[in-house]
Amino acid sequence: MHTHRGKTIWRWTCQMILSLVVFLFVYLLFSLSGILFPVDRKWYAALTKPNWAPSGKTIGLVWGGLYVLISLSLAIVQFKIGLKNTNSTFISLWVINYITNQAFSFFLFKAKRLDLSVIDTSIVFFTSLLLVAGTWEYSILAAVLLIPYMLWTAFATYLAWIIFRLNK
Repeated sequence: MHTHRGKTIWRWTCQMILSLVVFLFVYLLFSLSGILFPVDRKWYAALTKPNWAPSGKTIGLVWGGLYVLISLSLAIVQFKIGLKNTNSTFISLWVINYITNQAFSFFLFKAKRLDLSVIDTSIVFFTSLLLVAGTWEYSILAAVLLIPYMLWTAFATYLAWIIFRLNK
């Protein structure tokens, strides 16, 4: 009996450590675009934006918080069932969402293509919506943690569209 409890504690500890590694890895991956494609503050400031557009600093803070929620969501799924035990659609959605999330910074700040940033952020929103639904079967809490991301990407898509229209 004592040996079984020791194995259970060991398994729990390993799962917790692996979940922490997933959290840190995902957070670093999502933060990568800020390093690879830094904001061209002068160019972005010169764009015509609606008066309700949040400041660049606010946008950066929101994304930082969202990256925590995204990372925590995946860490919870890892802890509960293990990412390797999810289906291929779930993993594919995450890969598509991640790549398009990173590509947004490239399109906007490196390529300065407002049109492509609108298309890209639309894909980020659509895949984030699917991720909320797809995560639900693994963990309701993990899915709920993605709702702010989904809402923000809906807002970001609308804002990108408005900025594109104002600067055509």
